[in-house]
Amino acid sequence: MSIADPRAFLESLFHAAVAAADPEKVLAANLPEKPKGRTVVIGAGKGAAQMARAFERLWDGPLEGVVVTRYGYGAPCERIEVLEAAHPVPDENGLAASARLSAAVSGLTQDDLVVALVCGGGSALLPSPAGDLTLADEIAVNRALLASGAPISAMNAVRKQVSRIKGGRLAALAHPARVVSLVVSDIPGDNPALVASGPTISDATTRADALRLIERYRLDLPENVMRHIRDGKDEPPLPGDPRFARNEIKLVASAAVSLEAAAEAAHKAGIEAVILSDAIEGEACEVGRVHAAIAAEVVRRDRPFQKPVVILSGGETTVTIKGKGKGGRNGEFLLSFACAIDGLPGICALAADTDGIDGSEDNAGAFADGDSVSRLADQGRDAAEFLARNDSWSAFDALGDLFVPGPTGTNVNDFRAILVQQAELP
Repeated sequence: MSIADPRAFLESLFHAAVAAADPEKVLAANLPEKPKGRTVVIGAGKGAAQMARAFERLWDGPLEGVVVTRYGYGAPCERIEVLEAAHPVPDENGLAASARLSAAVSGLTQDDLVVALVCGGGSALLPSPAGDLTLADEIAVNRALLASGAPISAMNAVRKQVSRIKGGRLAALAHPARVVSLVVSDIPGDNPALVASGPTISDATTRADALRLIERYRLDLPENVMRHIRDGKDEPPLPGDPRFARNEIKLVASAAVSLEAAAEAAHKAGIEAVILSDAIEGEACEVGRVHAAIAAEVVRRDRPFQKPVVILSGGETTVTIKGKGKGGRNGEFLLSFACAIDGLPGICALAADTDGIDGSEDNAGAFADGDSVSRLADQGRDAAEFLARNDSWSAFDALGDLFVPGPTGTNVNDFRAILVQQAELP
């Protein structure tokens, strides 16, 4: 079996993965019981508007609410208000959105129900600086974390210490109403408390943990932020808080389910599929080299998998920013991958973020093959130099190899698919 159009095949697998996390499909199986009182919907993340629209269609009782999503990611809703704010760096509209969500859950009774629609990207969309901190302080924290190479678990441990809304604080504000969190996970390991920094879900990390992580990743934070964290005033609630006794958490979509859907789509096309992991973390360029080594071993020796095969993986890599280029972690992964398979035939790869955006540009990711580096060289460009300045977007834009599906309405983290077929070695 041979795939004549590898890129179209890989794109079809991406869409199969996204379809498995379709909001209407996953919410239908996870609707909570109707309350005696009001139903208030809140939400945050890049897929929050699509989740809200799906919930409206599925819920046959009265409801009200407000959600916030990234600029350009809105969807029409009739009863739930959709706000838009900046991502990945917070802005004033995010600050206003946090206030609106907080107001929506204030003053409720034990007969009321809060449905929290939570997905990736919600942390940046919900700035709400604690104590005497300002939006500028929270932006400084966010920028430092994004440039640090720290894993998402470390980022969220720090973020919740400087917020009025993260780390379960929003659920505490809703007490005594019951809170049901419907979570689309973009977190390696699928810990729901880490998705969007867990506005309605507490976790066990403390102020002391945050301080250790700040030191480990050498975060340069404003002195007033450090003072606030050291003082430890009004720490976020911990698991076991009695205010959360009636609350419920449902993981409705994840990378694992989406990768399995992609594997099934490959099987239907006659191609064997293997899933390395749905929770791969680490520096994107290093993860790219490891994936390249596996693909090269398949090309040369038919091990650990036999050709033809598509190698799938998910998770969330990181990029320690050293240059001033454009692009995200999927582009960085793929450019590193391309450098490592330079000249090898029979390999084609797609790396993309399932929310439709990789980093700050309009692409979800890109395609690469064994000719990517040489095609750049034919233009007088050096792939290694692009990689050194974290400029993967410019490299793949020059090749015309960016993948731009647009907003997908969901977010189950990174999607990587590497097709390896029979080819004559040089």
